Amino acid sequence: MTIGRRTFLRLAASTTALPALSAMARAQTYPSRPVRIMVGATPGGAYDILARLTGQWLSERLGQTFVVENRPGAGTNIATEAVVRASADGYTLLMVGPDAMTNATLYDKLNFNFIRDIAPVASITRQANVIVVNPSFPVKTVPELIAYANVNPGKINMASPNIGSPGHVTGELFKMITGIEMVHVPYRGGAPAITDLLAGQVQVFFGGLPVSIEYIKAGTLRALAVTTAMRSKVLPDIPTLNEFLPGFESSTLFGIGAPRNTPTEIIDRINKEINAALTDPGFKSRLADLGGTVAAGSPSDFAKLIADETEKWAKVIRFANIKAM
Repeated sequence: MTIGRRTFLRLAASTTALPALSAMARAQTYPSRPVRIMVGATPGGAYDILARLTGQWLSERLGQTFVVENRPGAGTNIATEAVVRASADGYTLLMVGPDAMTNATLYDKLNFNFIRDIAPVASITRQANVIVVNPSFPVKTVPELIAYANVNPGKINMASPNIGSPGHVTGELFKMITGIEMVHVPYRGGAPAITDLLAGQVQVFFGGLPVSIEYIKAGTLRALAVTTAMRSKVLPDIPTLNEFLPGFESSTLFGIGAPRNTPTEIIDRINKEINAALTDPGFKSRLADLGGTVAAGSPSDFAKLIADETEKWAKVIRFANIKAM
């Protein structure tokens, strides 16, 4: 049987359209069952709170349950590897945080390459870090801290939530730029570091704003500066490090990732819903309560942020010779 030219072209066009129609249908029916958001940290911290906040929004918008599953350990690497090995169907997501941008340099051997194996879906927020001191410590400004450290090299104990944490690498970046010496004292979380800071066992703390803000407001700790490029809306009177050290910026980036090869149409749908959340006054208010600012954008925007942050912190980690414990 001979097929006419017009018939052939019509059949060819319909065949070409099938994958696009299939992709469209897949996006329209997603999700058809519960979705897991893997969190590489214990309940109650920034990773967990943001995952639950985002999961609740997506559940309400997409009509399926987004379940947070905590798999702490190995600096979030256990959760990341679980997502890397999961089916690329949009039903297993990852709460991406600052560890994703530092672990490639901190750890000598990983069973995955984050940038290669995790597809960026959507950035959500950047959280400020803050420098706080015990009020009895004789410095009230960043220039005074630098001057005091220059006169007393190696005599200031600098606390952070743990080795390789955003607070730690921010402190090391500060030391690298200023050339001062401070002794790093790592803790197992921000709360015990704050406890020792209040007791005067350490003098300076570099850590997340959420763990420090109530003490700052109460006057039991003194904030010297926030580390974001712009002042924090929750602490508008506290200067930025950028005001004393032009170009200084350190913030904690959070977002959502998925296994590589997850269908683009599913990634785009989740991205659209998360960006909608970032325009919602209630959602934005919750982020602000956590010391964060909105970080909306496309999946490719998030990919660039991850790549840039990975490169930036790799330089600091190598300079300070930081190794994961």
